[in-house]
Amino acid sequence: MFIHNFKYSLRILFKDRMLIFWTFAFPIILGTFFHMAFSDIEKNEKLDVINIAIVEDDTHKVNNIYKASFASLSDKNSKNRLFDVEYTSLKKAEQLLEDSKISGYLVFLEDVAKIFVSTNGINETIFKFVVDEIAQTETIMHNIFDTKINEYALSLEPHELEKLNSLYDDIYKEVLKMRENSTDSIQDVSSNNLSYTMIEFYTLIAMSCLYGGILSMIAINKNLPNMGSNGKRIAISPTQKFKLIFSSLLASFITQLIGVLLLFLYTIFILHVDYGSHIFYVILQAIVGSFAGLSLGLFVACVFKVSEGTKTGIVLSITMLGCFFSGMMGITMKYIIDKNLPIINIINPVNMITDGLYSLYYYDTMDRFYLNFVHLLLFSFIMIGFALVELRRQKYDSI
Repeated sequence: MFIHNFKYSLRILFKDRMLIFWTFAFPIILGTFFHMAFSDIEKNEKLDVINIAIVEDDTHKVNNIYKASFASLSDKNSKNRLFDVEYTSLKKAEQLLEDSKISGYLVFLEDVAKIFVSTNGINETIFKFVVDEIAQTETIMHNIFDTKINEYALSLEPHELEKLNSLYDDIYKEVLKMRENSTDSIQDVSSNNLSYTMIEFYTLIAMSCLYGGILSMIAINKNLPNMGSNGKRIAISPTQKFKLIFSSLLASFITQLIGVLLLFLYTIFILHVDYGSHIFYVILQAIVGSFAGLSLGLFVACVFKVSEGTKTGIVLSITMLGCFFSGMMGITMKYIIDKNLPIINIINPVNMITDGLYSLYYYDTMDRFYLNFVHLLLFSFIMIGFALVELRRQKYDSI
């Protein structure tokens, strides 16, 4: 009986063209519109190479820290290239800045690095930040150099102190080697980490998962006596109701997973959406999100004593309202809600899905992902618990 009802439920779901449209086709169509609307934004968020000049005087020639840093950040063979550096005289650097051919120039005044700019834009801010970072690195390296010199001096006998003169060059080279072996702290990773529109695709996945509630709701409705003649026949039949309900839910869950899989394949291979390196966890979150959608549909089907069309409207309303609060209709809405009314997104299943995916993309630790994962499971079991309690309470004087 279980297998028979499972096949029967699958057949019913796949024959409902409108249901298949909302579950399979609509998320793909919406994803296409997102891609068309936001693809140019993604391209514009990539930082351009910044044109600067460095005055090549005697101080710069002997300052290996600045030379090595800017050589690394202007390497044309590096994917993290940040600057296009022109080494020139002070007079020419001033002329280049006046002609707006560079964002600024660096010159050493009394052995101190100074930058000159004509405006206060993003390029100038980045230039200043890099110079400040290098200055801090230089200070740290000088401190390390002094510390090592003092350590060597303490280890020598008074009559051996003249050996320090021969060690200066060796210690300085050792400190420079430490700098060369360290990873540059300034890198252009804007193409990966400034993808604000990824939240739109995360809410799209969450919406697709929650739309599974319509599938489970319709699958359960056919087993309820107050929803049609088929439910009345099931109610008076000697079959185990749990097996019928479970097989119907399993059929709707599998149907939903197929829809989510198609959405993933389309966005990854057609729209070229980058979900990051944690694709396994992204898929796992989508599976649990589909389970949450199934539980929501079960809850609405069992608790609300209204027509099937009204129940569908309830599921769609909850889903779309959750998507709105999670940033689908406006990226900043998620942050407004998180800041001013955090309780809404704490209980919002759409936000649990999107925030879990968001944490995989932007954070180095898995703590926030696991927190959303657990909250999503708790939401699902609470919905299922309410639905089962309501099913056990249902009694009919006549069928």
